[in-house]
Amino acid sequence: MDLARVLDRLAQLLREHDVEFAVIGGLALAAHGAARATIDLDLLVSGEDADRLHDILTALGYETLHRSENVANYASKQPGDGRVDVLFVRRARGRAILERARPLPVLHRDDLRVVDVSDLIGLKVQSSSNDPARRRIDVADIEQLLRLAPELDLQRVREYFRLFDRESELDALLAEIER
Repeated sequence: MDLARVLDRLAQLLREHDVEFAVIGGLALAAHGAARATIDLDLLVSGEDADRLHDILTALGYETLHRSENVANYASKQPGDGRVDVLFVRRARGRAILERARPLPVLHRDDLRVVDVSDLIGLKVQSSSNDPARRRIDVADIEQLLRLAPELDLQRVREYFRLFDRESELDALLAEIER
């Protein structure tokens, strides 16, 4: 997948169609200094913009792999266009995540909004709670972010872990990092 090309094209179209979005996933990790190879584009999008996003992606030749009220996955038949995964925000907590997103360097761009590092950890906690098969990689990502992010809002991070009854796991990670 040519992530830079896909991101350029998609960001331009999303802006032209007033679709509110922020980068999440592997590219957001990289923007916050945590290295991990990624083979897809992950976006956080306002739920109100779900249909516009869908129309844009299908016009670009992406096929819908899955689409629900909360998530959508698209794949292109063109090898260089890869896959786009989307998390839709509809509730106050999700909207706040989208509102806190700020421009950070992503690939060769510096004008794309990326979720706040504390919220990125929260999304990783949610992902690994909803899909236990992702737990190992998500916890490794969380540990990297906890080590690297001086601007971390630890209270917000703790709230995310508390939501999924995993606060003791956060305490263990923090104790490991302090060693």
